[in-house]
Amino acid sequence: MVDHVYADLSLAELYDSLNPWGPGDDFYLGLVREAGSVLDIGCGTGQLLRRARAEGHRGRLMGLDPAAAMLVQARGACPDVEWVLGDVRVRRWQAEFDLVVMTGHAFQQLVGDEEIRLCLRAARAALRDGGRFVFETRNPGARAWERWTPDRIHEITAADGTPVRVWHEVRGGGPRRGRVHFTETYAGPRWPAPRVRHSVLRFLDAGTLEGFLAEAGLAVAEQYGDWARGPLTPAAPEIITVARPA
Repeated sequence: MVDHVYADLSLAELYDSLNPWGPGDDFYLGLVREAGSVLDIGCGTGQLLRRARAEGHRGRLMGLDPAAAMLVQARGACPDVEWVLGDVRVRRWQAEFDLVVMTGHAFQQLVGDEEIRLCLRAARAALRDGGRFVFETRNPGARAWERWTPDRIHEITAADGTPVRVWHEVRGGGPRRGRVHFTETYAGPRWPAPRVRHSVLRFLDAGTLEGFLAEAGLAVAEQYGDWARGPLTPAAPEIITVARPA
């Protein structure tokens, strides 16, 4: 399932700096504000639910993530949210939430067909009548992986003030059966040698995605190509999906 690769505490501490709040977070926050109860699958450090609670959200907020190091960051920043260690293989809910979300392209970490089916069935089961499951995946037509090159270096600052340089490199030249293999490298004075993570993401087109949703008893209610709710075009950067129980 969603195998959050930030299991190392030293890397988990860098996640928010590497992934600062942006338009996608604003999009999801607007949905959370409207929902009485929210489940965030693959919540990471919990930025979304932490912001909602800080704004005064009084409903039930639950974040689920398989990486204990990520939840250490979440709990430390906001203990007033239900932070749950695990994934939908071992944690299940029945008709308990008005909104289920997967943010930060977490859905793309589901690389196998059965992983996708299991996650979607679990999201469907967790929804109350009239609830929504909202998530995004990068549109394969935009070919984002072509920009994941070592010359595009991100420079961030760790909590101790030391600089960290981060870059990505695609392995194998591009997608193979819709899957992109790549490395993410961290380098800085805090480590004697660079730290390297190996990852795989799956890219699904809108038609294939809709088929998986239908199998799980979900139907596309709305779909956008960007965070401003622009149309889903062949080259739009995102496939942002709002699904409801069929």
